[in-house]
Amino acid sequence: MSDKTTMPEQLFLALVVCCLALVAAGIWYWSARHRVKTHMDPRVAEADAREQAARAMLEAVAEHTDDAIIGVSLGGLVTAWNAGAERIFGWTADEFIGRRIVDLADSSGVAEQYEVAMRIARGEGNLRYESRRFAKDGTPVEASLSVAPIRDSAGEISGAAVVIRDITAAKEAAEKQRAIEERTHQAQRMESLGKLAGGVAHDFNNILAIIVNYTDFAVEEAAGNEALSDDLKHVRNAADRAINLTRQLLTFTRGDTIQPQDVDLNEALAEVQAMLGRTIGAHINLITVPSADPVTVFADPGQVQQILLNLAINARDAMPDGGTLVLEANAAALDGGELDMQPPLPAGTYARLLVSDTGEGMPPEVAERIFEPFYTTKPTGKGTGLGLATVYGIVTEACGSLNVYSEPGVGTTFRIYLPLVTSPERVGAAVQRQAPPDGAGRTVLVVEDEAVLARVVTRILAGGGYHVLTATGGEEALALFRQHGCDALLTDVIMPEMSGRRVAEVIHESRPELPVLYMSGYSNGLLGTTHVLDEDIAFIEKPFTAHDLLMKLGEMVVPGLPVSPAPSASSAPALSPAPSLSSAASGAQAANVERTTVS
Repeated sequence: MSDKTTMPEQLFLALVVCCLALVAAGIWYWSARHRVKTHMDPRVAEADAREQAARAMLEAVAEHTDDAIIGVSLGGLVTAWNAGAERIFGWTADEFIGRRIVDLADSSGVAEQYEVAMRIARGEGNLRYESRRFAKDGTPVEASLSVAPIRDSAGEISGAAVVIRDITAAKEAAEKQRAIEERTHQAQRMESLGKLAGGVAHDFNNILAIIVNYTDFAVEEAAGNEALSDDLKHVRNAADRAINLTRQLLTFTRGDTIQPQDVDLNEALAEVQAMLGRTIGAHINLITVPSADPVTVFADPGQVQQILLNLAINARDAMPDGGTLVLEANAAALDGGELDMQPPLPAGTYARLLVSDTGEGMPPEVAERIFEPFYTTKPTGKGTGLGLATVYGIVTEACGSLNVYSEPGVGTTFRIYLPLVTSPERVGAAVQRQAPPDGAGRTVLVVEDEAVLARVVTRILAGGGYHVLTATGGEEALALFRQHGCDALLTDVIMPEMSGRRVAEVIHESRPELPVLYMSGYSNGLLGTTHVLDEDIAFIEKPFTAHDLLMKLGEMVVPGLPVSPAPSASSAPALSPAPSLSSAASGAQAANVERTTVS
């Protein structure tokens, strides 16, 4: 055998040597890495521990915060959903991860979310805004949103992190505080105007005394001079008109002499009806609705008549083409927390006068100023601006208060609250009240176009054990009904685009047996006597309290609860509905004694 190896054998030996070298190098590298890792273990372990602790803390914060923390992909799909989101919106993580984030919004919110998504995709960050979102059961959630982009390891935007805070209660508190501040400002402004008007009236009276007396002297001297006497009579008539104006100013500023006594408001209504029946005009349908029980106040009889006459004349002027004017008397109980009273009143039972018309109505900016002296919307020469200021002065002098409800193009209702002179029997009867039944989770669909009032009603019903779906318009209400259904409908009467009556009609097409409770700021006397709706409907008049609303609703939806019969409408002759109320709702008469909280 030859000592020299062949070429294939040489190649094989070289391959074996290379493999052994690689194995040796690997063993050395592993040994060296192990030595380095063993040397660095304490620091690496410490860093890992800190990272894990930080991650655990962030996970705990995300899971236990009251805020909703939601991860969203660029396509709008939810990728993360914490416990706060479950508490706010009612969806579990398993239910909502993979769904579209826009499922939490209505049509306007969807457009808003698309705009935010585009801004995030362009690289904008930390976007903050407030909007309305909706829970799984349809409950609206007033939300404060904070949106920031999420970037991948390459720095590219891959989605967004959304933090949502429920500010529903905070907004309600802020709105209530703002209403209190506005009410305080209004009272201060009226007090300042009263002092100014009172000073002017007293000084002007001194001047008028001189004018009137010297005019009388001149009339005596002008005896036999018919032309001069006639001129002086015109001067005297003008002075008498000025005296009447100052008298109204003094009434407004509580500077006039009054002679209070017990006054039966039913008798006052009858007297004013007799006066107005001859003078108000044939184009006005005048109706009086006296209280079923005696309603007595301690006030000046002439001033009570002046309240009714001034408001009635104001109502007549608001109905140049004719309409309906309703004067009512009854009793109401206030809980002291009302925000729409001028000035505010402590809790208690009060006598109440209501003057309602189907006239032109007033926008909010006009209604805020109508009690200011010299403020008028009437044409020049048609009004002094002192009629309602005089009413305000008389009512506040009698330790009472006023409330105004008005819809442009529909009409106006004035409510006058005066301290009630009660007998011991009446007081004892008023104290006893039945507790409202529990809603037991029944679903009530609330339709109210005033967002603030809708939230108040929602809170009342939720506190009474009901599950509440809230809509601010007819179309939204019908959509909620089709999606969730309900056990009862509570709807405002007069709303833009679709009236409460129409909402009920559409729902009754599929659920004819569904109970419906109507509510309105119009007086029950006006709506009942105009027969816009049937007299036997369920109706509650704004303002109302939680107790009244829960009792009225309980009568309709709680099995076994005795239903109190709806009082009949006024015994006054039936009237055709006024054109301006053709889309409004009416109702059966509510109870005479009414607790008031919501308007």
